[in-house]
Amino acid sequence: MREYVELFEDEFVVMPNHIHGIIWHTGRGTARRAPTIDPTIEQFGKPVHGSIPTIVRSFKSAVTKRINTLLNTPASPVWQRNYYEHIITTDREYESIIEYIDANPRNWLVDTENDHTPGARATTAPDPTSSTT
Repeated sequence: MREYVELFEDEFVVMPNHIHGIIWHTGRGTARRAPTIDPTIEQFGKPVHGSIPTIVRSFKSAVTKRINTLLNTPASPVWQRNYYEHIITTDREYESIIEYIDANPRNWLVDTENDHTPGARATTAPDPTSSTT
């Protein structure tokens, strides 16, 4: 990861096709807040250094390349499409998100994104090296 990003083990869970976690952006703003970046600056083919979309896209791309290299499955999708971003502003929000992250593995068997759940929709992730995350 980059020098302006901190990750803590107890704030992440890796699922079969997605990840839940808290990104602490320490380069600008406060430790509990991501930097304020004008969202119109982030444009196709023009990533904004240090922005949350760039951090997530870079992470997903690097992990996908590594997994596909290890499994000899070139260009196979790994991740769900897109991501959810929320700036944590209170301790209560932080605790609620930590509880959600902790509970996620227990809910996997009924998750509609789990292709093995009865009634689940089939998911096809986009190429993680493309400009959308």
